[in-house]
Amino acid sequence: MFTESQSTPKSLYDTDYNLWVLETIKQLENKQFKAIDWENLLEELSDLSRREKRKLKNLLRRLLEHLLKLNYWQAEIENNRGHWEAEIASFRKQITDQLEDSPSLKPYLEEIFAECYQDGRELAAARSRLPLETFPEQPIATLEQVLDKHWLP
Repeated sequence: MFTESQSTPKSLYDTDYNLWVLETIKQLENKQFKAIDWENLLEELSDLSRREKRKLKNLLRRLLEHLLKLNYWQAEIENNRGHWEAEIASFRKQITDQLEDSPSLKPYLEEIFAECYQDGRELAAARSRLPLETFPEQPIATLEQVLDKHWLP
């Protein structure tokens, strides 16, 4: 009895991903379209978009978490203000860079803002060990303010 994995030889994609990428680039450059592993190439291209969105979502969550800690974690403000403000600036720069590279992601950022704010609240509460209710349910600012390098709560 043969399983599918026994009867089908593994592709380069499965055995050496980096070499698969390099070979695919070479095939594209040389216009060897019949040699291209289209199924895996299309999957990789689709995954690129998903990865960019995940990265943007994580950056926005972390930005909101730090804005909330800066505004509401008064017991640690003296010790952590500089760190939190530096993190806020870093997350903003990373988001701005990503939006400059892919402006089409701006509507996605607007779409996930409310969800990321709630996630940021939960992260801030978990890290500060303050009750979740310490952090307002409604966003403390608009997306534009949150991304504005001159705005702090």
